[in-house]
Amino acid sequence: MPVLAASAQEPAGQKKEEKEATTLAALTVTAQKREEALQEVPIAITALPEQLLQDTGVRDVKDLQVLVPGLTVTSTQSEAQTVARIRGIGTVGDNAGLESSVGILIDGVYRPRNGVGFGDLGEIERIEVLKGPQGTVFGKNTSAGVINVITKRPHYNTTVEGELTVGNYNALGVSGSLNTPIGDNAAFRIYGAKRKRDGYTDVRTGAGPRTETEDGDQNFHTLRGQLLFEPTDTLDINLIADFTSREENCCVGVTTVRGATANIIDALAPDEGVVRVADPFARVAYSNRSTEQDIKDKGVAAEVNWITPWFDGATLTSITAWRDWGSINGLDFDFSSADLLYRDAKENESFTGFKTFSQEFRLTGSSDSFDWMFGAFYSDEDLDRNETYRIGNAYEPYLSVALLSMINPALGQSPTAPLFLSQATGRPFGTVFAGFGANDVYRQNAKSAALFTNNTWHATDALDVTLGLRYTTEDKKLDSTYSNPNGSPGCSAMLGPGGQARVAQALLARGVPAAALPQVIPQVIGFSCLPWANPLHNGRATHQESEEKEWSGTLKAAYQFNEHVMGYVSGARGYKAGGFNLDRVQSNTGLSSGGSGILPVNDTSFPGEFVDSYELGAKTTWADGNLLANATLFHQEYEDFQLNSFLGTSFVVRSIPEVVSKGIDTELLWQATDGLMLQGGVTYADTRYGDNIPGGDFVAPTGALYKLPGNRVSFAPYWSAAGSATYEMDIGNSLVARFNLGAKYMSDYNTGSDLDVEKVQDSFTVWNARVGFGARNKRWMVELWGLNLTDEEYVQVGFDAPLQNVSPAPNNPFNSFNAFLGAPRTYGMTLRVMY
Repeated sequence: MPVLAASAQEPAGQKKEEKEATTLAALTVTAQKREEALQEVPIAITALPEQLLQDTGVRDVKDLQVLVPGLTVTSTQSEAQTVARIRGIGTVGDNAGLESSVGILIDGVYRPRNGVGFGDLGEIERIEVLKGPQGTVFGKNTSAGVINVITKRPHYNTTVEGELTVGNYNALGVSGSLNTPIGDNAAFRIYGAKRKRDGYTDVRTGAGPRTETEDGDQNFHTLRGQLLFEPTDTLDINLIADFTSREENCCVGVTTVRGATANIIDALAPDEGVVRVADPFARVAYSNRSTEQDIKDKGVAAEVNWITPWFDGATLTSITAWRDWGSINGLDFDFSSADLLYRDAKENESFTGFKTFSQEFRLTGSSDSFDWMFGAFYSDEDLDRNETYRIGNAYEPYLSVALLSMINPALGQSPTAPLFLSQATGRPFGTVFAGFGANDVYRQNAKSAALFTNNTWHATDALDVTLGLRYTTEDKKLDSTYSNPNGSPGCSAMLGPGGQARVAQALLARGVPAAALPQVIPQVIGFSCLPWANPLHNGRATHQESEEKEWSGTLKAAYQFNEHVMGYVSGARGYKAGGFNLDRVQSNTGLSSGGSGILPVNDTSFPGEFVDSYELGAKTTWADGNLLANATLFHQEYEDFQLNSFLGTSFVVRSIPEVVSKGIDTELLWQATDGLMLQGGVTYADTRYGDNIPGGDFVAPTGALYKLPGNRVSFAPYWSAAGSATYEMDIGNSLVARFNLGAKYMSDYNTGSDLDVEKVQDSFTVWNARVGFGARNKRWMVELWGLNLTDEEYVQVGFDAPLQNVSPAPNNPFNSFNAFLGAPRTYGMTLRVMY
């Protein structure tokens, strides 16, 4: 029996159990929304069947990256802010206004953001990772690729499966499923899981009020049910309902570079405030405020497949879905135990939620000369976001000392330095910055409709030509309201009558030369009027609308040179919708394109993102169908690439005129013997920004993003390789042993969107292994497993320590940097049973 087996979803009307592929050449995928042999599809695909996913411990999209070269998945402030990138291309997920470049679909239903699709995927039949733009078939937000998840459907045998997992960090997981027929024409399947573990990071909480001394823990449960009806041989209806809840603490950042700002925080905290010596992989963080997250995800879907009497038995498919996803997240914005800036984990203060209805129709048919498909898609998405900032009692003295230190380090050493902003505003100490600073509400509706077609002409026995087109309309409406409940007394005093004179007097009293005041006063006011403390936002209400009508499509030619080699060439035009920055935005001009300033920006829109992609590939089959070796040369040119960057105080969205990604993808599947399977691949990608990017942010040496022009995109290693070896051996007549060893290698890359040198991650390799022993009939199996066996130390995302980074210049001694870390070594044991 092959170690790796995959099969297509059952066509409508069939009730027999799916059979394993007898050779790898029989592997099927649905990359063009019809069942086709993997080796006949002119797309770069990594196809991952159930057994391989189980052997490598894949439970969610983040785990998936260990098997896919060129795929990177990272998380930041919470697990809800998860970003997938393919070939170095992805969209930073910290702002819900930006849609994903890598689309995630689960059982044909699109998830609006990568973080929404992050969770226990349950019982997986297979996962297909499609590289390059896939918008013709999968929609507008797949400009970099698609992660297509297909779960197990109900079948007509009664089975009960269970799993118990224990591991380090007090990990405990239980899951189970029941599949049973209901009469002759219906079947039911239900799956449930509960998983928990302690956190990976120890937390120093200072004076609180946080009490949790660990972070990055896991505590979630999920339930999924399916009901399949097959009333006739030509009709099947599958109903799906699911619910997932995550109540965890995530995520604190650790210090990677300790700058001079850390000394100020230390003086204002009851403990160290920030770690004394930067040692990120000691996994000790400082946070006096909660990072509690509460994520709820639920939905229902109905898939109908009807083999019609039309067009020689064309199949009509309907997928109807409704989903409701919401995330509440606490945030200690300064990542220290000093009480500077934070957000409470309350729905009316820190919430992002999506309610989405979607409907897709497809009519698919074929003849001797043509395989054809015509379809229509509609979605109606409501996005709600509540965003707040609360100002702690250490904010005012911290900002006072930090500002004086920036002007002259000696001024920051004065015992009266914490009183500077009180003197500059004429307000009592402790009242300049305090309390509920910002309370903003965003309500966005997005309606999308599309017509699409994808058709393959079998020009000869060897030559196939595919033409796909999609026409998409996108209408978005955003209503935003802004308020400053505390009235922003500090900034108000500086902007009011006599405000600049008071600032000047306070500076002169501390010995700042009068000649320096024209430069220093705007600096003091700018830092005193950061978005959450700027009264110019108070009472604002804005309404924005956008409408986009765009074509996308693909043209491919595939030629079967002989039974072993198929070559193809393709061109594609991809599209990702524009949108609005859901954040307080301010600049020196009142325009999004402006530089640093305090004028509110009303128009926070950004345009759609486009990509022209060209590929030249070959798919080869050897060893009687048991060796598949594929390679694809690619060249992708992105226009108006949507970049979301955190600049230490807020997120800004910039449209980059040009990003080019070029390189080669290779994939290998080899059933070397009856018991040994090898899977892997290598990706080389050179993904770079264009040389010319307009705007003050991109001008050296003061522009916050000046390092971008001409350089590699963040999270874009030149080399990425993944490999997995699985060996199965019989022990006697009734027992079997399985061994799996896998690894993921990535060469060096930058983990920060501004490409600061302090955020570079050196090359690293993560190793995973699993050893199993059990019954050949799969009634039971015990597995010992380890993830990141060598305890490789690597950073997921590096970022400017908020309020502690004042210059984009490399190695500035004033700057501090933080990071979200990759997972440490974990290990444990799993017991599986099936009846």
